[in-house]
Amino acid sequence: MKLRVFLIILLLVVLGVFYYLTAGYYSKGERAGTISKLSERGYVFKTFEGVLNEGGYSGETGTLTPRYWDFSCKLDSVTPKLQQALKTGERVTLKFREKFFRFPWNGDTKYFIVDVEFLDQPQLPTNLSLPQPQQQPVPTAPVDSAKTDSTL
Repeated sequence: MKLRVFLIILLLVVLGVFYYLTAGYYSKGERAGTISKLSERGYVFKTFEGVLNEGGYSGETGTLTPRYWDFSCKLDSVTPKLQQALKTGERVTLKFREKFFRFPWNGDTKYFIVDVEFLDQPQLPTNLSLPQPQQQPVPTAPVDSAKTDSTL
């Protein structure tokens, strides 16, 4: 009887640890950029896999070097926002959770998107009037009729 209770408790602990490793997360955060790729992948378990172009400046070379970040998405409520961001090319902030391990049925990465925020486009103030360029009159030289030769 004691062995049976011990085995049941051990099984529950193992199942609890396995559930925590698959459903829990290690860290959470945000990344901003533009979506450059989004595709649905998987043989049995379908997930959306994407790439975020964060942009960036390389201080070593002094050039603009794009940085790419791979992510996965399983939530049906988030995928329309990702598709809209891909179609429009708008900058977005992706809120993600990093899992402990990558399991084959969860996706290709450890980073799972839980929400998408569209960044506001900077706009000029409406009361700002841009200066109009002034047109300068073109100086013309007086024409001396005596010096003009009409026989040419």
